[in-house]
Amino acid sequence: MIPIAVATEDELSEAIALRLISELKRPHHVTHTLRRNGFGYLQSKMDSWCQMAEHQIMLVLTDLDRSNCLVEFRDQWLTGRPLPTSLIFRIAVREVESWVLADHQALRELVGKKGVLPTQPDTLPDPKHALLGLGKTAPKSVRDDLIRTIDGQLRQGVGYNARLTHWINTAWSPERAAERSPSLARARIRLQEAAVAFAA
Repeated sequence: MIPIAVATEDELSEAIALRLISELKRPHHVTHTLRRNGFGYLQSKMDSWCQMAEHQIMLVLTDLDRSNCLVEFRDQWLTGRPLPTSLIFRIAVREVESWVLADHQALRELVGKKGVLPTQPDTLPDPKHALLGLGKTAPKSVRDDLIRTIDGQLRQGVGYNARLTHWINTAWSPERAAERSPSLARARIRLQEAAVAFAA
């Protein structure tokens, strides 16, 4: 059985990482879920992730956020260190919410028929804001979880993570979402390759 550890920067990212792992056809089990708010924790622990990857698959998932270049962002994190084969360092472009937005079928079930869904969510400058915008026309129970308004500005609702985590686990399809999100497609491929290599 393949051991896999997960390190993410928030609850939603963790849910998506675990959903990706659940796709693996080879027997596996999750040994650790390591999470603190923000990317600083993840970046500061890269040496630890490399050490953990000597004994298991180590999936580290972070957001590109407002960085302009994926390659430069990756280089800043790695600082020249070679990555173990079993360390999977993946960057959601620009935020993991772009992966959320990429499964239109499941998204319609969540937010309803109103609102325009993005055809290329990886190109959005602020995927989370786009998701909150869709929340404005969602059914009331969903809307109340996803969004709140502070001084006229949309903000993450109190039930945002709980609602989306449940939806990720029950409705969201990585396979469908990968058709619209190249960064997600690359993450799925890399995870499958790592599982095959580790098993060998």
